[in-house]
This record gives sequence, C-alpha cells and structure tokens, in this order.
Amino acid sequence: NNQLWGSIPREIGKLTELTQLYLENNQFSGALPSEMNNFTFLQILQTYNNSFTGHLPQDICIGGLIRAIAIHENNFTGPIPRSFRNCSSLVRLRIEGNQLTGNISEDFGIYPQLRYMDLSDNNLLGELSWKWEEFNSLATLKISKNNLSGTIPAELAKTPQLQSLDLSSNRLVGKIPKELGNLKLLELSLDDNNLSGVIPVEIGMLSGLTRLDLAANNLNGAIPKQIGDCSKLLFLNLSKNNFTESSIPTSFDDLSALTIVNISYNELEGPIPLIKAFQDAPFEALRNNRALCGNNTRLEACASPTINKTTGKKGSRVVIVILVPVLCSLFLIVLLVGGFFIIQRRNRNVKADSEKGEQSCEEIYAIWSNDRDIQYENIMKGTEEFDSKYCIGVGGYGIVYKVVLPTGRVVAVKKLHQSQNGEMDDFKAFKSEICVLMNIRHRNIVKLYGFCSHVKHSFLVYEFIERGSLRNVLSNEEQAMELDWFKRLNVVKGIANALAYMHHDCCPPIIHRDISSNNVLLDSEFEAHVSDFGTARLLMPDSSNWTSFAGTFGYTAPELAYTMAVNEKCDVYSFGVVTLEIIMGRHPGDFISTLSLSSSSLSWPTDQHTLEDVIDQRLPFPRNKAANGLILNIKLALACLSANPQSRPTMRQVSSQLNVIH
Repeated sequence: NNQLWGSIPREIGKLTELTQLYLENNQFSGALPSEMNNFTFLQILQTYNNSFTGHLPQDICIGGLIRAIAIHENNFTGPIPRSFRNCSSLVRLRIEGNQLTGNISEDFGIYPQLRYMDLSDNNLLGELSWKWEEFNSLATLKISKNNLSGTIPAELAKTPQLQSLDLSSNRLVGKIPKELGNLKLLELSLDDNNLSGVIPVEIGMLSGLTRLDLAANNLNGAIPKQIGDCSKLLFLNLSKNNFTESSIPTSFDDLSALTIVNISYNELEGPIPLIKAFQDAPFEALRNNRALCGNNTRLEACASPTINKTTGKKGSRVVIVILVPVLCSLFLIVLLVGGFFIIQRRNRNVKADSEKGEQSCEEIYAIWSNDRDIQYENIMKGTEEFDSKYCIGVGGYGIVYKVVLPTGRVVAVKKLHQSQNGEMDDFKAFKSEICVLMNIRHRNIVKLYGFCSHVKHSFLVYEFIERGSLRNVLSNEEQAMELDWFKRLNVVKGIANALAYMHHDCCPPIIHRDISSNNVLLDSEFEAHVSDFGTARLLMPDSSNWTSFAGTFGYTAPELAYTMAVNEKCDVYSFGVVTLEIIMGRHPGDFISTLSLSSSSLSWPTDQHTLEDVIDQRLPFPRNKAANGLILNIKLALACLSANPQSRPTMRQVSSQLNVIH
C-alpha cells in the first residue's frame, strides 16, 4: 500500500526464514526472482495489484507451509508452479487476472483447509475432476474466463461449505447437476458456457441464493416455478437461452427482493411478474422474446381473457336470454343508487365550500422547512404526479421517488401508502412528531425537510443520498469492492453515532425500530446516513412502550417474538446484525443461528487468523489496523446480539469505543 516501483532484487532470496511477504498495491514490475524458491518457511505471499510479469518461482510452495497466496491482477505468464500440488495447507488462493497456463486437472492438489479459490481470467485448460469430497472447507470457488471443458460434476455437491460458485465464460457442456440444490449456495454463475437441458427444479431448494446467472447457454424447456422459492434473490439472468415451452412462472411474483433481471433473447411469452424488477426493467433486459406483455413501458398491455369460442350456439342463446334482463336490472339499480350518492356528495361539498370561503376544496396541509424550493407544486411537477419512472425504491411504508427541484437540488420523496394516510387518527401528535424529526441535525441521519398531506396522497421529503442503500452496495460486486475495510469500519461508526444521538441526545429519545441494511444509505463518499423513520415512535419516558410489530425480519430482536415492549435495546440488536452484514458482505443469518447454540462463540474472534471464517471474501485479507478494527467491531456486534436485552451495551457505549479506534 505504497507507491514503490521497480523490480524485486535477487538478494531477497537471502531471507531464508521469511514467513510473510506483503508487496501488494504498489507499482512493482519485472519477474519475481527465482531466489524466492529459498523461502521454505513462507506462509503468506501477497503481490496483488502490481505489474509483475514473467513466470512464477516454480518451488514457491516447496516448504509446504503456505496458507495464503494472493498474486491476482498482475501480468504473470507461464505455467502454474509445480509445487502448487504440495500446498496442502492452503486456506486462500487467488491468482485471477493473470495469463497463467496449465491444466487444472493435473496442476493442483488436494486442499482440505482451502476456503477461497479464485483462478479466473487466465488461460487454464482441463476438467473439473478433482476429489471434491476432500474440499471440506471450500466456501468460494471461482474459475471463470478460462478454457475449461467437460461437464459440471455432480460431485461438486460434496463440498459442504460451498456458498459461491462461478464457472462462467468457459467451454463447459452437459446438464446442470440437480445435486447443486443440496448445497447452501448464495451465488451461482454458470453463464457463457455450452450447457444444455433444463434448469433442474432443485435450484429452488437454494433458499439463501442471492445471485443466479445462467445466461448465454443452450438451456431449454420451461423455467421452473421453483426458482420463485429463492426469496432472497437479488440478481437473475436467464438471457440468451432457448426457453420455449412456457411463460414466466407466476411464482416469480414472490421474488420481492429482486433488483436486477434479464430474460432477453428467449422465446418467452405472456405476462411479466408483478414486481418492480420486471416492471422497471430496461428494454435490453426484455428484448427478443416472442410476446411478453405487462406493466412495463417497453411492453404492450396484456389482453383480457377471451370467451371460449367452442361453446355451442344454443347454449349461448340461453345464456344471453338470462343475462340480458339481469344485467339491465342491475344497471338501473346501480344508476339510481349512484345518482343518489352523487347528489348527496355534491350537497356536502357545496356546504363545505360555503364554510371554507376562499379555501381550496382540495386542502393541502404541509409542514415545510425554510427551503423555499420545497413546495407541493414543485414535488408534483418534478415527479409528473408520481410517475413510476422516477421511482427509486419501495418499502413497507411507501414508495420513494427521486425529485429534481426547479433550483436543481435533488431530494427524495416518500409517498406514503394509503393505509398510512388513514391511520393518522391523532393528527396533532403526528404533527408534533414530524416537527421533532425535522429538527434533528446529525451528519449520519438523513435530513427530513417536511411533510405534506393532500386529499389524494401524503408524502415525506428527505435529503437525497447518492449511492442508495447499504444492502444494494453490498450486493453490487463493483461497489462492494470499492467499499474497502476502512470505509466499512467508518460506516459502522456512522450508524453507531446516529443511534447514540437518537437514543441519548434527543429529548424525548427516539427509537428507530427498523434498523437494517436497507435503511442505511451511503453517500458519494461512502458515509453512512440512517434513514426511514416510517416505523419510529417517540418514546416518552412515562408512556407505555407496547405497540404493534414493526421492523424487518432478520434484524429484529428475539424478545419481540414473545413481547412487544419496544425500547432502545431493540435498536442495539439490529445494529449488531447490520455490523456483521457489513463485515461479511451478506446477511449473517446462519452465523447468528450458531451463536445461540454455543455460548463460547461470544468470545470469538480473538486474533486475525479467525477473521478468515466470516469476512467478505471479495476484499483482500485485512492486516494491521484494519484487522484490529474488524476484530473490535465483531466483538461489539456479538455483545449487541446478546439474547438478554439487559446484557447488551448502550449505543453510547458502542459509539464511544468505535470513536476511540478511528
């Protein structure tokens, strides 16, 4: 992590007792000297993100002690070192982004401790014929953009810990093994191969799957409805295949978490699912199908069902004779009743107008800040009366729109669902709460500019945060990589500071009640901003704290399963979940489940080596200050996840400790 340049001197080979060598993130070039073959005690070698060329030292693993090799993103050429077969102690192996050659069937050995392997973007040949049952610890396997051939072996399912599998952009053939459904995969990328046959229905058993990419193959038949059971799916790409036998399964309506979808270049027809990912999908994601229809501006509306034309003429006459008088009678009744209510309503409106004098019949009640450009008319004009093309998010309490005001300023507008409009029985209390929230001033809390209630709709106006939710950033490969360890530690600190302010510096204190990665927004500098006070309630010290359930499943405190008494400890628990999610790069559901089974887990982790079990594998292994910071963050998160609410720290205590290390 400096700006060192030039080549590595041969004299480095004299360091025969060297155990760890870190050269990453510099500007080194040239070949690694062959004298590095003398490193018989080497355990860690990291040279990634440089401009090294030439062959790798052939005996770099001769000591058999290496645990981590990370040489990715260089220009190494030549064969895979022959000593790689003897690196049985490997835990992490990353050689992606080079020009290495070899046969993976022959050049690699058995690695029982291996957790992460990325061989992508090289010139490797061979078949996936390893003894997969020996890879007991493998969690991530990526071999994309090579020249692998043969089939995907069913034996891959014998790797019990596998969570991420990427075999894209190779020359693999045959069917997708149904046995993959027995794994606990979170990501499955098999795109850009020559796979054929149908998608196995067992894919639907991958309940934790967030990414499924099967594009650019020769898959055929029907899209299995069981994919609709993958409720956590965020990314789905089935484009450029030969799905010809059916429309899109209606079970896809249940994929509410789906963010990105692509089904282009197939032979699909019929309605698209009734979820935002499909309804907002661009033309490129739907193009070149037979006859898709539905609620998307790029598609035609679906036709209404037609009457069966095979019905006999005689039967039709009987039906007509019966239906016509009945329908005419119903029409007259509806006309009379409707006319009565219209007259009554018109009379009430006239009376109301006479009482209101010069006031508008469509009363607008608004609580605005001092910003003159935030006006009802500007919001309506900026969204074209809440046109869906301005929608940037949907939550349980409303739909969020991006609005550009006449001054050029951008704000986020949350249009409340009608159910929320109708529940404002104590409008005076609601107004008081809005005013309190508008007066909050904290760098890590999304600013509320105002509230507007109209006969048609009500909405809240918030500060616009550029990058959107933390959840979306973590699920985006590129942005997740940009969110490095120090930025992630800063995000955790920002959330803690916001909650400490809400709990301890506001009077009365404010309990958020819905802290999740979806309600933490990141700005252009990856600074955290806590958002969405849709479920927040001002907690008066002398009032009852019992209320109806609100929050996001997977983040709510366990005591809410048997009591609805809400206090600040519920936010503390949710903070612990989000902290682990930031560190792991995914929701820590399975990990949290193990905590309840072992009280000893609460003392874990104690050193940098144990970090390898849970940290986001997409980032380089943290060292020094970053590693120490992560260990402290994990310990604090585990304390926040205590089953006993009274044992959890306060957010002021958490914030104080986090601010000491930054």
